[in-house]
Amino acid sequence: MTEAATMQFHPQPQAGTARPWAFPAPERATLDNGLTVLRCHRPGQQVVAVEVHLEAPLDAEPEGLDGVATIMARAFNEGTDKHSAEDFAAELDRCGATMDAHADHPGVRVSLEVPVSRLPKALGLLSDALRAPAFADSEIERLVRNRLDEIPHEAANPARRAAKELSRQLFPATSRMSRPRQGTEETVTAIDSAAVRTFYEKHVRPATATAVVVGDLTGIDLDVVLADTIGAWTGGTAEPRPVPPVTADDTGRVVIVDRPGAVQTQLLIGRVGPDRHDRVWPAQVLGTYCLGGTLTSRLDRVLREEKGYTYGVRAFAQVLRSAPDGSGAAMLAISGSVDTESTGLALDDLWKVLRTLAADGLTDAERDVAVQNLVGVAPLKYEMAASVAATLADQVEQHLPDDFQAQLYRQLAATGTVEATAAVVSAFPGDRLVTVLVGDAAQIEEPVRALGIGEVSVVTG
Repeated sequence: MTEAATMQFHPQPQAGTARPWAFPAPERATLDNGLTVLRCHRPGQQVVAVEVHLEAPLDAEPEGLDGVATIMARAFNEGTDKHSAEDFAAELDRCGATMDAHADHPGVRVSLEVPVSRLPKALGLLSDALRAPAFADSEIERLVRNRLDEIPHEAANPARRAAKELSRQLFPATSRMSRPRQGTEETVTAIDSAAVRTFYEKHVRPATATAVVVGDLTGIDLDVVLADTIGAWTGGTAEPRPVPPVTADDTGRVVIVDRPGAVQTQLLIGRVGPDRHDRVWPAQVLGTYCLGGTLTSRLDRVLREEKGYTYGVRAFAQVLRSAPDGSGAAMLAISGSVDTESTGLALDDLWKVLRTLAADGLTDAERDVAVQNLVGVAPLKYEMAASVAATLADQVEQHLPDDFQAQLYRQLAATGTVEATAAVVSAFPGDRLVTVLVGDAAQIEEPVRALGIGEVSVVTG
């Protein structure tokens, strides 16, 4: 008879002592060429993230050339004075690096990620791209064709079409914010390599650029590496550009973008409100999260869980543009999709949520969950170097202090339920919202008109 086997139980692991966490504080310096550098040493992050902000905003694009900033950004890794487009891509591959760039209202952002052991080589390539981009005729023509190919797909995408219409509705036609960020078919067609180079020469220079470097910098003399790479980039100074004021018309109204036969309605409800310079921002972040920031928010609880109209509805604030004097603006919006037959009912319930919120306020439990989710998960959110670098670069382009994010988390934790309620009610007043619906007008127009939430108009396309 064999002896029965016995199991050996090991002691249960015990949790370690909790350590306080704060968003990383960068070191700031200026290179001899005028380029500002923010560095952030993150032990253990062997993939270094670099973000470069270029002061080339969309409202600087010449009239009739909307999209030239986007084409320029995409052309940065399409060859330099040292490498053809193919060679440049191959050199990035040899470094194990990825490089990307995009244009938005505040300016152009160039992003680089690379193993720390290859950082000097990759920064050299980035420097070449910024210092002497080729802007070859053939490459610009290809990028223009690619952008033109994207435009019909964007028009066919309900969410993209809704965003385009909301911008057109909110901002005057003379404002760059009223038009697609990456240009229209007409304006992109007019872009050539000469236009791209002219825009580059007028707006891209080290004196108005900022580079953010985040990762494990142990054993790296970053000052030397920077001096040998982006520190060797030269260029003249630039006069500060006047920042045009942000004006918007948020008169309550409904615009239906007709999509005959659509089985779903894409909804986007928005207005323009304060940006991160405003003292109300922390309370607005907290209140907006309670309204529609997660699956347990008010909007989801009613529209998804109780009524089954949607897979999810989100409320958010997206900064459009900031200025040092605090005159910037953010888009405050609610987005989601519902089945066509339920469009009127869903909007009715959404407005009831807003009215109830104004009348009764948030609960302490909602506020506590929001603080836990926003502040408690921050250490995980910023575990990777790229997320830290992106947030620091956001602060740069929005003219915020380097400790803004760290202060924000402290302010969120200290914000009370009454403050959060007041901020979200002010952000989403039921009578000052522009509602865009992309769907079948024949089915949804009358039910929406019956709600009385604003004048209803129908557009095609």
